[in-house]
Amino acid sequence: MFEYAFMQNAFLAGTIVSIIAGMVGTFVVARNYAFLTHSLSEIGFAGAAFGFWIGWPALLGMMLATAIASLSIGALEASYTKQDNVTSAVSALAIGLGILFLALGHTSTSAATGILFGSVLGISHQDLLILMTLAVFVLVLLSTNFRSLRQLSFDEAGLLHKGGKNRLSRYLFLIIIALSVSISSQLVGSLLIFVLVTLPAASAKYFTDTVPKLMSLAIIFALFGTWMGLTLAYLTNLPSSFFIAVIEVAIYLGALWQFRISQ
Repeated sequence: MFEYAFMQNAFLAGTIVSIIAGMVGTFVVARNYAFLTHSLSEIGFAGAAFGFWIGWPALLGMMLATAIASLSIGALEASYTKQDNVTSAVSALAIGLGILFLALGHTSTSAATGILFGSVLGISHQDLLILMTLAVFVLVLLSTNFRSLRQLSFDEAGLLHKGGKNRLSRYLFLIIIALSVSISSQLVGSLLIFVLVTLPAASAKYFTDTVPKLMSLAIIFALFGTWMGLTLAYLTNLPSSFFIAVIEVAIYLGALWQFRISQ
């Protein structure tokens, strides 16, 4: 299996995506931003379709769309408008725009399928380098702002008296989510991004409660689902995103069952 360059690239990309998704997902789950992540995946679809239409790389279009959308939603978060309602409206508009951009750009069926469901087995060396660059950038943001992001996600009340610091941390966190969504789309596509960004961390919280352990276990769950999914995809010639989704859901249900019987 590993004698083929495309499988080497797929496993490297899968490993990078899983590490980022596990780390960022820990904060996403703690802050109850799962719905926002799901909505950003739909917005990312529109961004990727827009990129195809004007001749940009799909990843660039997705990054631009998710970053603008996440910051816009964040700006409205403190207003009287409920975030879920705003997010639903924005994501609904994004789906419509995505379909429009695909039609205007006469995007091929294979390209559209790649946006929606991922095309990890077709990742090139250039794609891998872009993915690694983005991942390093996200890791730098996480490491240099770890304390404030942890407090924002697990103890936001402690940041309230800091005013501007709290708002800065929220916007930074939204940018990190947007980048993570764009990175994860390379593996599972825009429709299943939330699988990697939320489920591994949601499963991990049933086994431990410290942030470093949560993050480590979320990465392990994400890596296991990704590696097994890629292996099964190679053996069966079926989509890797299907196997990844099934495995991560099975891990989550197992974690939930274990938690309930232990109570």
